[in-house]
Amino acid sequence: MTQHPVCMRLPLVLAFSAAIGATQLAAQDFEWRGRIAQGDAIEIKGVNGDVVAAFTSGSEVVVTAIKRGRRSDPDAVDIVVVEHGDGITICAVYPSSGRPNECVHGSGGRMNTRNNDTRVHFTVSVPAGVRFVGRTVNGDVEAIGLASDVETATVNGDVEVKTTQRAVATTINGSIRASIGSTSGDVRFETVNGNITLDLPEDSNVDLHASTVNGSIDSALPITVSGRFSRRTLQGRIGEGGTRLDVSTVNGSIRLRRAR
Repeated sequence: MTQHPVCMRLPLVLAFSAAIGATQLAAQDFEWRGRIAQGDAIEIKGVNGDVVAAFTSGSEVVVTAIKRGRRSDPDAVDIVVVEHGDGITICAVYPSSGRPNECVHGSGGRMNTRNNDTRVHFTVSVPAGVRFVGRTVNGDVEAIGLASDVETATVNGDVEVKTTQRAVATTINGSIRASIGSTSGDVRFETVNGNITLDLPEDSNVDLHASTVNGSIDSALPITVSGRFSRRTLQGRIGEGGTRLDVSTVNGSIRLRRAR
């Protein structure tokens, strides 16, 4: 079975073997499957291409990737699997003529494409209790119907999240649509060019900090306003207050709705 180069700077890297459930399906296709402990994360790090996650009632995480290029050779882009203390990170690693790209857990690592136009589309099946982290640069990120904490980020693309737990979502050029079932812990939704639509539980208890520059703020939930209030800046308490909820955009509007 063909093996791929992996990042050796982390404590343990998973080789592509039947023992850990990673297989090369075809020249442009990849699949990994395995169990991840409750509370640990499956993290996907792409560069060009969408990342789509959905709930599975099974106990295994399943990750597939489809690579497609117009001018560039998809085989030159490796899918790298890294095991670490917080779970599993899977990256699309593009070739580099200088400093090598590397797959690193979290916000670290190097992910330069060097004008390679290959797009990698990731699809992830996520069991309940397994955290999902989805990152890309040029593409959308979707995490729909999950039953775990979610963290999503892109630069040029939209974000859509629906989970029974909490979520963090960021983009720069794109809109955010999110529905969350918990407001405990870090809850943050940020973009620069795009709208934000956020569905919150009826019994939310948060300290809200919402702002826009070119847009408006609208809420279907009652808010006890504190400090200054305008159609573009709002600080207040939903319910009894508590966890900080940050919602911000520059060129776009903010809508807060009751979760259905």
